[in-house]
Amino acid sequence: MPSDLDPRMSPVERYGRELARCRKERGLSQRRLADHLDCSPSLVGHIETGSRKPQLDFAEACDRFFDFPEADYFVRLCRRVHQSPFGPGWFLRWLEEIEPNAATLRTWDPLLIPGLLQTEAYATAVFLGHFSTPEAEVHEQVATRIERQRILGREDPPELHVLLDEWVLKRPIGGRETMHHQLRHLAAVARRRRVTVQLVPYDTSCTDGLSSSFVIAELANESTMVSVDSAGEGEVSAEHKVVSLILERYDKLRTEAYRAGESLERIEDAAEQWKPET
Repeated sequence: MPSDLDPRMSPVERYGRELARCRKERGLSQRRLADHLDCSPSLVGHIETGSRKPQLDFAEACDRFFDFPEADYFVRLCRRVHQSPFGPGWFLRWLEEIEPNAATLRTWDPLLIPGLLQTEAYATAVFLGHFSTPEAEVHEQVATRIERQRILGREDPPELHVLLDEWVLKRPIGGRETMHHQLRHLAAVARRRRVTVQLVPYDTSCTDGLSSSFVIAELANESTMVSVDSAGEGEVSAEHKVVSLILERYDKLRTEAYRAGESLERIEDAAEQWKPET
């Protein structure tokens, strides 16, 4: 069966580590596995050490041979190596390896409702507003975003702490109906037992979070990772200096935030203000 690996591994390292693990569990040498995959032993060795990237045909052969219940396991690992057309590699690593394994998530966004809490209509409007995104890709991006939200419906969902700039409630994304339903959805999620949503007043003097949104993930193995987004290149990091800086910014923003109860009232009031006129 596939194993849980250190989420700080690169996609190439993860593929190689999984291939070596599965081979050894079958009691095979690299040469014997190469015979089954119809390739050279040196290719298996290079892929296991991460010095060569696996190609799709190699991944498909691995899936046929190992025959996991998750039929496309190695194909999915391979796609992470070569990146998806629907997101940069740093963010795919976060979505597929880190976020699903988090025990606690702390988020901050000064501009939008965070992806984990977006409705389909709101997410569609967000992606359509990215002029660099071909419309043909929007549906796939929205589907991926909605799929992420399944972690909140698990029997053991992560604790989710959300900080939002109050102006997010006023920003017209997708029109009145979209905003009305989005804010009603946000209020409903905020009432869940393991979710806390707090608004940071729009007139606060705290500027620590204005430069970017970010997410802090605390994993079951007690490591902490951060994802920092910006107009340029985002990053995922476990470096102590970066993590400490983001944690400090989060704590400063939270001291400025309304309490959860007052934040919920403001969200519900804003939802009514966006209610479409009859």
